[in-house]
Amino acid sequence: MAKWVVLRKSGNFQEIGEKLHISPILARIVRNRGAVGEEETKAYLCGTLKDLHDPYLLDGMDAAVELLGDRIAEKKAIRIIGDYDADGVCSSFILWKMITYLGGNVTVRLPDRVKDGYGLNEQMVEEALADGVDTIITCDNGIAAAGALQRAKDAGLTVMVTDHHEIPFRTEGDTQYYVLPHADVILEPKLARTDIRREDAGQEEFYYPFRDICGAEVTYKLAAAMLGNPDLTDSGENSPEAGLLRELLGFAAIATVCDVMPLQDENRVLVREGLKEASRTENVGLKALLLATGLYGKPLSGYHAGFVIGPCINASGRMENAEKALRLFMEENPVRAASMAEELKILNEERKSLTEQGVLEASGQVEKQKKEQGAIDPVLLLYLPDTRESIAGIIAGKVREKYAHPTFVLTDAEGQPGMLKGSGRSIDAYDMFSEMNTAKDLMEKFGGHKLAAGLSVKKENLPALRERLNNHCNLPPDAFRNVIYVDCILSPGFVTEALVQQMRLLEPCGQGNAKPLFIAAGLSVRSGRIIGKNQNVVRFDAADDHGSGYQFILFSPEGDVNSLLTPGTKIDAVYYPDLNAYNGNVTLQFVVRDWQLSKR
Repeated sequence: MAKWVVLRKSGNFQEIGEKLHISPILARIVRNRGAVGEEETKAYLCGTLKDLHDPYLLDGMDAAVELLGDRIAEKKAIRIIGDYDADGVCSSFILWKMITYLGGNVTVRLPDRVKDGYGLNEQMVEEALADGVDTIITCDNGIAAAGALQRAKDAGLTVMVTDHHEIPFRTEGDTQYYVLPHADVILEPKLARTDIRREDAGQEEFYYPFRDICGAEVTYKLAAAMLGNPDLTDSGENSPEAGLLRELLGFAAIATVCDVMPLQDENRVLVREGLKEASRTENVGLKALLLATGLYGKPLSGYHAGFVIGPCINASGRMENAEKALRLFMEENPVRAASMAEELKILNEERKSLTEQGVLEASGQVEKQKKEQGAIDPVLLLYLPDTRESIAGIIAGKVREKYAHPTFVLTDAEGQPGMLKGSGRSIDAYDMFSEMNTAKDLMEKFGGHKLAAGLSVKKENLPALRERLNNHCNLPPDAFRNVIYVDCILSPGFVTEALVQQMRLLEPCGQGNAKPLFIAAGLSVRSGRIIGKNQNVVRFDAADDHGSGYQFILFSPEGDVNSLLTPGTKIDAVYYPDLNAYNGNVTLQFVVRDWQLSKR
């Protein structure tokens, strides 16, 4: 069972609710998301495109606009080098579309996940030189590609870096100095305000007001600046430049969700408004993808971007090559685009099937370990020889979610006998990258951050690596539990249709702006049944302390659910309220995220 943590941030929710004409419950939820006071609450719920930060607040934007404008005017050959995930595809498309619109001579190169690895490398620089390229622009990568960019500069190329990842640094005493690649211009929201590019102890000032934007949003900011930063609000401009920027806003929104950026500050506005633009897009390729997935003409949510559209884009890079998705968005023929979109959808279905097989096999190894050892290892290292390297990270993430343990999934490296490659996904309490440093002598290569990592290891070293990481892990047993953060304890009797409608102001929900969750305590089950095509849904009625009955639904239940089917059983539940529309009738429905037998 997960650990339930009730958020208890303070505020005058009644007063804020009265001033903003919202429920004090909604005011409490917004406070739990970090907003303080009336003005911040209002901005959180009612922000507009005017609240997007000025592109020129990005350090280097003036120089970028001047340099790129010159290269476009001079018809110099420009090569965009992106990444193979949804953010890389969308950021590359944004740059390509903007430069093409302005009359530039531009091509795009996306890396192959297995053959090239992440981001720019020296081979891609050599390709650009052979093709007569004058200027390289990276997007969603490049800030850590010092070697490859040095080769480009040594060969006389102009280099522009647009990225959003953490900047490499070196430490001297108490000061951390950025280690920046050799480039003519760097657009990176994490660059510090000082010209010598350093962070002194206790000082954290930055040019850009909000650091957590994705690669596509960085390129969107560049596109906005290059296009004259037109006003996109409802009363704004209707120029061709404004129309193009509205199209690109949809791609930036999809990328922001898919790259799991926090939906706070300007990201909330960009995603909310960008998904509106995407839902009515005239981009032939994106429209074809929405038609293929049954979403065209419907309101798009963060769920649609992250779990329907994004996976189709990512499947291209995982199963074949990301340029397949990029070419879809470049396509202008509706018939060809429909065929290409269907291909991506099929690739994603194949990816999902392989992922399910991998998770099943990985879970089998964990259950076998539990049976043989009486418990599972604190750190799971699972070897799946038949799994594709490109989906190891997805499998690791799903196993981590299921067992709440740091998880590595490794498979045989393509074309490298005796070598394993894989990915890890961690829990909040376990700093994966730091812990891997304690066993770096056993790995050929590794990298990552606190919650995710990649590695290469000789097969013969896998047992030693497993032993080292587990012996060094000293987390308490309570750390290996999923945590559910709850907004407050709220009986279903206090939930109204009007409150549910108001809570839609919180959209888009996702990373950093979770869907509101509540605890209902001491519910008494009246009746229940298992429904659904795959018998994977539990619907039950339960009453509160006052005897009022409510309808609850639990999707994909795990473990024994007989208690939810047995009248008289007392339970506590974590839930979120929703509206169920059926045959023209709208009723309240309470969706259960977790439950336990009540101690009341």
